[in-house]
Amino acid sequence: MSNINILANHNAFGFCLFKALYFCVPFREQLLEYYGNIKNPGDIEENLLTCLAELFMQISTQKKKTGVVAPKRFVQRVKKENELFRGYMHQDAHEFLNFLLNELVDILEKEANSSKGSKEHSSPSEKIPNGIHVPQANGVRKEPLVTWVHKNFQGILTNETKCLRCETVTARDETFLDLSLDIEQNSSITSCLKNFSSTETLNAEDKFFCDKCCSLQEAQKRMKIKKPPHILVIHLKRFKYMEQLGRYKKLSYRVVFPLELKLTNTMEDADCEYSLFGVVVHVGSGPNHGHYVSLVKSHNHWLFFDDENVEMIDESAVQTSFGSAQEYASNTDHGYILFYESLAANSDR
Repeated sequence: MSNINILANHNAFGFCLFKALYFCVPFREQLLEYYGNIKNPGDIEENLLTCLAELFMQISTQKKKTGVVAPKRFVQRVKKENELFRGYMHQDAHEFLNFLLNELVDILEKEANSSKGSKEHSSPSEKIPNGIHVPQANGVRKEPLVTWVHKNFQGILTNETKCLRCETVTARDETFLDLSLDIEQNSSITSCLKNFSSTETLNAEDKFFCDKCCSLQEAQKRMKIKKPPHILVIHLKRFKYMEQLGRYKKLSYRVVFPLELKLTNTMEDADCEYSLFGVVVHVGSGPNHGHYVSLVKSHNHWLFFDDENVEMIDESAVQTSFGSAQEYASNTDHGYILFYESLAANSDR
């Protein structure tokens, strides 16, 4: 694998995400396969998917072992599609990731519907912040189209609510493309996941309406992972709105994330093991300014990407992005988005 880097003059977009996505082997291979199936690239209508595929193709076919690729066409397309990215203001990398994946899904669904020419998937999926909502027609649930983006990133959560009077359990499934976790000082991803799946009691004004009891009742609520994704993307909620300040504040909390992760006590059934291969790091003290860099694992080596600069780093250097044990510290490099790959999935790392 060459160390061709993506030079992003508009780093406020969170272009460090491209490094993590490019080194996400199954996603890259399927994107390049998609591009390879286009017979005449110049004849098709340009969109975010074709621009991203072309960019990945440029990088993968570079003969030089090192170099820089400027994503000009992709940048122009992003600006055209979303006005949030037209200026030079600092934008959130997590919001950009959600925008990008949902747009790719939307394009693939439209292409599939157009090619099949049937009404089987005629109703487009509604885009929601953290996944895809399955539309219903005449009260009948319609099976969504599963794209290769879904196959890589989509998992299923089960939201269980147990009535404490009749003990009836109501379960509702919802899809996700990433998990957003609340964080605390001097914690770990394991403890964050445990809190995510912890049992919450609904009482007082938050009582649950039980269909069996036909009334509001006290209940227990819990969120579990029913089906884990091949690529688990974890977003750490480092930006929190502080009412007393009247603005968002960056939480520099130290959150330890392991190189090998087990979804213990989070999965519905068995445990699932993952290996870390990418970290998007936010550098800076506040939410409205700063810089993004990325740490990526390729062929058992860790690489540090900072715009056009690439260097090999020791595995232990990943720990420098855990965060700060004290609120005010000189180190402002904090892990923000983590990319884990299932050990059960095929990988060339």
